[in-house]
Amino acid sequence: MKNPYQKTIYACFTGYIVQAIVNNFAPLLFVMFHENYGIPMEKITLLITFNFGLQLLVDLLSVGFVDRIGYRASMVLAHVLAAAGLLSMTVLPGIFGDPFTGLLVSVIIYAVGGGLLEVLVSPVMESCPSDNKEKAMSLLHSFYCWGHVGVVLISTVFFRAVGIGYWPVLAGIWALIPLINAAVFTKVPIAPLMEEGEKGIPLRQLVSMKMFWGLLIMMVCAGASEQAVSQWASSLAESSLGLSKTAGDLAGPMMFAVMMGLGRAFYGKKGDQINLEHFMKWSGMLCIISYLLIAFSPIASLGLAGCALCGLSVGIMWPGTFSIASAAMKRGGTALFALLALGGDVGCSLGPTVAGQVSGWLGDDLRAGILAAIIFPVMLLAALTVKGSVDKARAHRVVTDEAAF
Repeated sequence: MKNPYQKTIYACFTGYIVQAIVNNFAPLLFVMFHENYGIPMEKITLLITFNFGLQLLVDLLSVGFVDRIGYRASMVLAHVLAAAGLLSMTVLPGIFGDPFTGLLVSVIIYAVGGGLLEVLVSPVMESCPSDNKEKAMSLLHSFYCWGHVGVVLISTVFFRAVGIGYWPVLAGIWALIPLINAAVFTKVPIAPLMEEGEKGIPLRQLVSMKMFWGLLIMMVCAGASEQAVSQWASSLAESSLGLSKTAGDLAGPMMFAVMMGLGRAFYGKKGDQINLEHFMKWSGMLCIISYLLIAFSPIASLGLAGCALCGLSVGIMWPGTFSIASAAMKRGGTALFALLALGGDVGCSLGPTVAGQVSGWLGDDLRAGILAAIIFPVMLLAALTVKGSVDKARAHRVVTDEAAF
């Protein structure tokens, strides 16, 4: 029998494509904003900071209102705001006397939509019937990567064929995707996240649990490890590695996204045969190596290989942490997903902000900025190691207690 929630699953996939558009279209224009509008790189960094910073505020506030207004209404609102922000970016810089102000207002609008999507898509997907939740979650998050690839590839071809000066036209085209998906979410079935009569873990109890805080730290580090390279990949390829705009976008953010998508798709296919936490530990070590390659490679090709390797390594971090949390706290409900999304968005803001600020302090040296951000994959690896040790100690106690009987 055909799964009645198949259309819901497809709409969730598209929701993460919308999230990819919101997070990755503007960074392709950073150098153009810097050159045409005369906006310093330090102020452009604020666009990233406000995008993810506001998303994390929405993550926090959504704990109180998503359950009240319902997932369907929240999903539709998220998509409409994402579209409105993209469209605003085409007109507001010309309306405001300061183009940066216009861009910032636009970012604020679509960041609210992006923050809601971050909270909503994963639990809606989690509620849909499936054979393996971990595989389904990894596959879902791979669509963020394919959306990222599509944004970079289509945008690069458009800029090459028509000219980057026509970017507002492309922004309008990208805005059609969230508008269409908003209409889809008005009709598809949405299953409840918990069984009827089951109550979620109260927020006060949730934030008192040590495991929750460990998982939150992992989410912060996952978001930071990913976005510190992703958000600056285009600028890194152009300014630090000396590539053209077209080559920089194709070899930087697009290769990063392709490799991240392949990593997630691989786990989405083989996840039932792989220990998730072991896979994440190896990924953390690979991520550290990739950061070192980017920072210290003597030739551009090795630096670009580091960007691609970083994409592959971070692929499992975000969805893997969600899966671990879902299994460990089955009654976490909206609060758990919202707070984890908040942690992820803290990282998404913190990672590129650290890289950008350190870069600015050291004469716009993006390699030095990326090197400073290596602290995040190091912390993620440490958190996974601590969790593994705690789990082993807990399992040993259970065996010892059973032996006593």
